[in-house]
Amino acid sequence: MSPTISILHARLHDPSADAERVTDIHLSEGKIVAIGDTPAGFSAAQQIDAAGHYLISGIIDLNTRLREPGQEQKGTIISETTAAARGGVTTVICPPDTDPVIDTPAVAELIRRRAKQSAQARVLSVGALTRGLAGEQLTEMAALKSSGCIAVSNARRPVRNNLILKRALEYAATWQIPVFVNPLDHALNNSGCAHDGRVANRLGLPGIPCSAETVAVATMLELAQESGAHIHFQKISTARAVEMLHEAQIKGIHVTADVAAHQLHLTEMDVDGFDSNCHLLPPLRTLADRNALRQGVAEGVISAICSGHEPHEADAKLAPFPATEPGISALETLLPLTLRLVDEKLIDLPRAIALLTSGPAEIAELDSGRVTVGADADLCLIDLDREWQFAAENMLSAGHNTPFDGWEFKGYVTHTFFEGRMTWSE
Repeated sequence: MSPTISILHARLHDPSADAERVTDIHLSEGKIVAIGDTPAGFSAAQQIDAAGHYLISGIIDLNTRLREPGQEQKGTIISETTAAARGGVTTVICPPDTDPVIDTPAVAELIRRRAKQSAQARVLSVGALTRGLAGEQLTEMAALKSSGCIAVSNARRPVRNNLILKRALEYAATWQIPVFVNPLDHALNNSGCAHDGRVANRLGLPGIPCSAETVAVATMLELAQESGAHIHFQKISTARAVEMLHEAQIKGIHVTADVAAHQLHLTEMDVDGFDSNCHLLPPLRTLADRNALRQGVAEGVISAICSGHEPHEADAKLAPFPATEPGISALETLLPLTLRLVDEKLIDLPRAIALLTSGPAEIAELDSGRVTVGADADLCLIDLDREWQFAAENMLSAGHNTPFDGWEFKGYVTHTFFEGRMTWSE
């Protein structure tokens, strides 16, 4: 049961309504029942003085690997949704490459039930585009949608036959199901582990060229134009991809994109020294690529920032760099890395909040990301003036694999509410 809570004197910011004011918010039965005056007959079991704090809708993360089912040694739904709550994240969307793959309603229901038990954040699934992600036979996408999957994807697995891919997009378009795409040409990727540039050449690391992403983007854009499907590109990393997406959007092709927060701050230079925490897929690119991604965020070509959360056990990052597993544990740095863009004056605060709330909600076609009466009480309180140091050893995620250990941030989550219950407080 959700208690009755009054959050007092908060600076409410709701980018979907372009509104900001100091007010009170009252929660009951998992919903926002009033904004402003206390409603008649309402009695708060708990009052929180939020003077000087910003209140926003809970963060929606479009790309979170929870590792369960199948890789519980790296993380579980409980551990990772607990980390999500600490980061102000109230909705996480997991890709279909679990074990078993989310290619049937039964697996989607299994994850939903396990998530309901943890209850630290809302867990939504992306269904598989093809059976077993093998790229050969289409899944029953309509049944996956009916079971609660918000989109379909083949995750990082290839669909090498473009005819199968075209039919998959047509099927998805018929049922109005968004298709999430990780743009990667596997032949051009060629088992690389770093950006194909000067740093990789100097270190002797096998490189991943920009064309491994842009060739895949070009193919999907052509098929999207023919099929009419909504294509959402996840974790784009190259300047050319931003240009191609902008051109497609001008043409009216239904295409959206997100970028992982770490891609907006790190570059290939951070791989120097063989730091395995910077072994990522897609890889960290050049400074020019990073700046183009930032510009895409500022201009609206990229409409969401995701975490790209991939927790690992310690051993997964201890081998020589090419043999380590790619990924970063990122739920707890998603908000602070986004707020850093505000401090650097790349974007303003309303834009930053929209990139984490209403933007992802629109992409995933969710009725959330807004602070309005009647909406789910998924909320986040932030002390924007608080300066703090991030420490990997204090992370709540089961994976401590992060290149941001020791970074100084400004802006700290003091409270998180999910369905009207407080799931995190400092």
